[in-house]
Amino acid sequence: MLAATKIVITLLKLRIGVAIAASALAGLAATSGGSATAGEIAALTLAVLGASGAAGAFNHYYERDSDRLMARTAGRPFASGLLKPGPVWPLTFASLLAASILLAWAASGTMTALYVFLGAITYSLVYTVWLKRRTSWNIVVGGLAGSFAVLAGAAAIDPEPQWTPSILAAVLFLWTPPHFWSLAAAKVDDYAAAGVPMLPVIAPQREWTFAILSYTATLAGLSLLPVFFGMGWIYGLCAAAGGGWFLWKSWRLHVAPSRRAAMQNFLASLVQLLLLVAGVFLSALAG
Repeated sequence: MLAATKIVITLLKLRIGVAIAASALAGLAATSGGSATAGEIAALTLAVLGASGAAGAFNHYYERDSDRLMARTAGRPFASGLLKPGPVWPLTFASLLAASILLAWAASGTMTALYVFLGAITYSLVYTVWLKRRTSWNIVVGGLAGSFAVLAGAAAIDPEPQWTPSILAAVLFLWTPPHFWSLAAAKVDDYAAAGVPMLPVIAPQREWTFAILSYTATLAGLSLLPVFFGMGWIYGLCAAAGGGWFLWKSWRLHVAPSRRAAMQNFLASLVQLLLLVAGVFLSALAG
């Protein structure tokens, strides 16, 4: 039972899924001001987890051969041979995605369902199939997947665009490239062996570290704007702390590049996202 649970968690990329679901709930909290019902929260969480899980599982299935070339991914269920490929798997993943979209539509309406769908398709088809091995812009466009999660959460309360969740969606879009570029820099041999043209693999060191610093500086500044749209000082403090830490680590990576500094910046990006989401939740509770 424990082994099966571990396979499911890995296959559906639930650790990433939890972050995406938290982003969706941040969009909901920023729009509702803490007035969302338990049913709305539960339905949105399950829908986003299911859709992101379906997209993540498809990623595992589609990339099973190239995953074997990377130490970081060689142990994944399909890459390791623990699960055998076959047509039943894509059908299963498609069914999970369809059920998740249906849940989002039934609980929160058409716009939420559309954003949930777009997030999953962006990651599974646009990023994984189309862009990942063709261009260093792969993860830039792929960053839209997280943005759609925030918009899905906001649309669960109000289908009309709102300033704060739109800004948060833009922050998530800008967050994804430096997050993954930092990981790619720390694991550059893996990505090179698998033929994935992540920016740190194909660009000069000065270029990709400056790109990370530029994206981080922009998102750190942008993350403070919701303060002017009613998010309050608690959110502002969390956004400033997370953005400042991420920016500092990005600067250190730029001036003294190393794999260790890249991994530290990767971890700093997770801290920044955690504090940003926590700031939204705490502001909603306090408001």
